[in-house]
Amino acid sequence: MDEIMENNVENIEEIKETIESPATENNAQVVENNGDKRNGNKRFDKNKKFGKKDDRKRRDDRRPRDEMESRVVSRRRVSKSVKGGDIQTYSVLVVVGDKKGRVGVGRGKSREQTDAVDKAIKNAKRNLVTIAMEGTTIPHATEGKFCTSKIIMLPAKDGNGIIAGGAARAVIELAGIRDITTKLHGSSNKENCVKATLQALLSLKTLDQAKKLREKIDNMVEGN
Repeated sequence: MDEIMENNVENIEEIKETIESPATENNAQVVENNGDKRNGNKRFDKNKKFGKKDDRKRRDDRRPRDEMESRVVSRRRVSKSVKGGDIQTYSVLVVVGDKKGRVGVGRGKSREQTDAVDKAIKNAKRNLVTIAMEGTTIPHATEGKFCTSKIIMLPAKDGNGIIAGGAARAVIELAGIRDITTKLHGSSNKENCVKATLQALLSLKTLDQAKKLREKIDNMVEGN
């Protein structure tokens, strides 16, 4: 029994020595380092996630942006009385253009104002037309009429600026014309002014376009 007790005591002392040995300290350091690495790996994964978000933003920046600019010309609230009560809707007139010779007009109606604006912009983009220009001005004098609104347009020199007011100015600016003189006669209704201005701009023709049109007319006359 005494020998067994002595052997047990020796074993216990050996176990204590191994626990207090520097190797176990190194093992503890290794464990701590592994824990730090794990924490670092977690942080690295988070950075990766943020990096993916940044890549998405960059991809969004690379997408072709819409060059069209829009401007709300008129905004009206319409109320309709029915059996259940009053129904209120919004009617919005929007002008869209790229300031490079393309412009369009559209109207949108909805119970929500934002929805009405979105509809008007979509309709305006569907009705885009190309305007004949000569530099920063129009090639010749012209006039347009819609209902009781009449507008006269005259070409101007560089630096003259846009002399126009109201709804006509929005159409001219979004079309890309920088130098022009206009005069509005008759009704100042915004919708009528916009349509009269658009009609005047559509009647513009450059010198080459006028020559081609004249050749077509001459050929038709000769053929008859």
